[in-house]
Amino acid sequence: MPVNISEVSPVPSLFSSVSLGKIELANRIVMAPLTRVRAGSSGIPGDLMVEYYRQRASVGMIITEGTYPDHASQGYVGEPGIATDEQAAGWQRVFEAVHAEGGRIVLQIMHAGRGTHPDINGGRRILAPSAIAIDNKTFTEKGEQPYPVPEAMTTAEIRAALKDFVAAARRAIEAGADGVEIHGANGYLLQEFLSPAANQRTDGYGGSPHNRARFVVEVVTAVAQAVGAERVGLRISPEVDLGDVFETDRDDVLATYGTLMDQLRPLGLAYLSVLHTEPGGDLVQELRRRFDGKLIVNSGPFGGPTTREQALQQIEAGHADAVAVGRALIANPDLVERWQCGHPENEPRPELFYGPGAEGYTDYPFLEAA
Repeated sequence: MPVNISEVSPVPSLFSSVSLGKIELANRIVMAPLTRVRAGSSGIPGDLMVEYYRQRASVGMIITEGTYPDHASQGYVGEPGIATDEQAAGWQRVFEAVHAEGGRIVLQIMHAGRGTHPDINGGRRILAPSAIAIDNKTFTEKGEQPYPVPEAMTTAEIRAALKDFVAAARRAIEAGADGVEIHGANGYLLQEFLSPAANQRTDGYGGSPHNRARFVVEVVTAVAQAVGAERVGLRISPEVDLGDVFETDRDDVLATYGTLMDQLRPLGLAYLSVLHTEPGGDLVQELRRRFDGKLIVNSGPFGGPTTREQALQQIEAGHADAVAVGRALIANPDLVERWQCGHPENEPRPELFYGPGAEGYTDYPFLEAA
């Protein structure tokens, strides 16, 4: 029987639209969550952050920098929060500016877990799955200092952290975000629970892959119930050694993240975002199959900035539904136009990635000014 050409789905393009749950993207270029520490001591997004995100609204979707759900979970000096009404009001201005430009934006909720210090989080306690410190230093208001040994969370403290995630998600949606992304990657609290190197508990939240995945399942499920699964994404980074998570056993990784995907699949989340060196490799694609939903991929800090050719290849090879781009979008607020028309790009200035001011943040030229 001859095939009706009109019924054959076209091959997706990096510049074609896609739906992630309730979020409609005009193209498949997603702004990766990028810590930029411009929120000051208050954690309230100000004019500078409003302008930064507004400039980049032409991407299919912006994922904001990691944003702390409660003060104790703040991981960086100058990181924004969504723990108070004032912080939510600051984010509302950001969301309104992006929407005024026709963009879509989701807020990433990030609990740093043991990846913080009392001189960052206002002298509050440092909580983690187990009392194991990161063997490294972090930048605080008093300079570089070693990470402290965290306190192992009690069951009550685990429940309190879950409630903080839910409250943060509600604030974000009420402030006008198109969705929220739960940060389960990069060695922060949720990945600390997933990792056998960071989680050495002997209760229902430790030991087996199923138990280590339990807290992440509970957090994502509770947030989905609170704001609607079609507005919730999850970011993971299996096998990525950030913050001493050390996921080195492929069988354990597949068992842990596999059971996580199996339990999240019935929720019908908006998307799964995976940071990995091989987005098209067996592990990521197996997790995608078990998640059975839309996938955003990102190779993160490994190698150079994501190029136009790499992004095109991921979509055209069918490895993902969208591609998260970091450094190229820092340097090129109009990256979609540049990539679509083959224009040259601004070079990122890494020495200005982190700092308080506009330089290296909102002063990259657009095409017409270049």
